[in-house]
Amino acid sequence: MPVRIVRLFAAAGLAAVGLSTVPAAAGPVNDYPTAARADYVIGCMAANGQSHIVMEKCSCSIDAIADRITYDDYTAIETVKVMAELPGERAGMFRSAGWAKDLMDRFRQAQVAADRQCF
Repeated sequence: MPVRIVRLFAAAGLAAVGLSTVPAAAGPVNDYPTAARADYVIGCMAANGQSHIVMEKCSCSIDAIADRITYDDYTAIETVKVMAELPGERAGMFRSAGWAKDLMDRFRQAQVAADRQCF
């Protein structure tokens, strides 16, 4: 049997069982790793309560933030937050630099929008 016919039968067989030969689309471009989402939800629950309803709202919140901010920017924001809390002159750069303030403002805006959507 020629290779072309074998491929045709294979494609027909896959289609018959509901499978496609076309690869599924990749997930969202700015998808966050599970650990980052879980870390956010744990922190959110610590601040808002330890109930199932709060967990759902916090999960919704990180999903809404992920829709507005790329994961690369999110990690930069997390770094700025940690560094800004440290004492000393070097950490002062993260408290007073315009780019750091802009990044934090973007995060706060995304968080407020997420809170409106989810809480």
